[in-house]
Amino acid sequence: MTDENTTPADLSINQKTLNSSSLSEVVDECATAGIPAVGLWRESVHEVGVGEAARLVKSAGLRVSSLCRGGFFTADSPERRRESLAENRRALEEAAELEAPCLVLVVGGLPTGSKDLVAARRGVAEVLAELAPLAEHYGVRLALEPLHPMYCADRAVLSTLDQALELAEPFPVEQVGVVVDTFHVWWDPRLFEQIERAGSRIASFQVCDWLTPLPADVLLGRGMMGDGHIDFAPIDTAVRQTGYSGDVEVEIFNADVWSRPAREVVETTVDRYRRLVRPR
Repeated sequence: MTDENTTPADLSINQKTLNSSSLSEVVDECATAGIPAVGLWRESVHEVGVGEAARLVKSAGLRVSSLCRGGFFTADSPERRRESLAENRRALEEAAELEAPCLVLVVGGLPTGSKDLVAARRGVAEVLAELAPLAEHYGVRLALEPLHPMYCADRAVLSTLDQALELAEPFPVEQVGVVVDTFHVWWDPRLFEQIERAGSRIASFQVCDWLTPLPADVLLGRGMMGDGHIDFAPIDTAVRQTGYSGDVEVEIFNADVWSRPAREVVETTVDRYRRLVRPR
């Protein structure tokens, strides 16, 4: 039995959960708490440089659970599509240097002036076909993240695991996988069926809670586990039953969480993870 005072060996803190802290501060907080992994964001990595970010993580004895983010494939012109492809190639190179197992993809919303969801999703598939071989070359899996339908127009035309899997399944599993993020998929009546279907395609598992009422900026509606409506343990069990053995990343976008001391947030995260995500 795991000692209740031992930090879970598969817990990861996504940088956004400690959004008011620098990369070095996030790494220090994780190392101090015994949290073994960190999810990185490209913007923060670029602030210090990819090489320095990799050094900071390694020197603290941590690993990178994922790199956020690539994607935004739904370009409204050939030129912007070429720019998107180039940017995603750079993101794969960075993920490889950081030794991240996956690059999380937010695929993009409707192109400017378009209402054609079918065409937008087809465009995502076309870009994936170009990037997938590169992903295998770099040893980094492309991880398609379905976002809640309220983000469909402007952020992600993939809203369910079903849709993400339809795009992922034509490619080898080592090239393209999916993200299970509780905030985005907890409501889906087919969730457990789709988790089972995903199997070894699950490249990343992220957790946070769904709060009500949602704030005016719905991007900031992600809460600490236990502060909202999601029943985490059954989802965690379903993901583990697929054979997933990767890290569980706590990714929270929330102004109140960001205003708290980082040490307090980390301690609360560990406690809520133990009690609510993977209780023993």
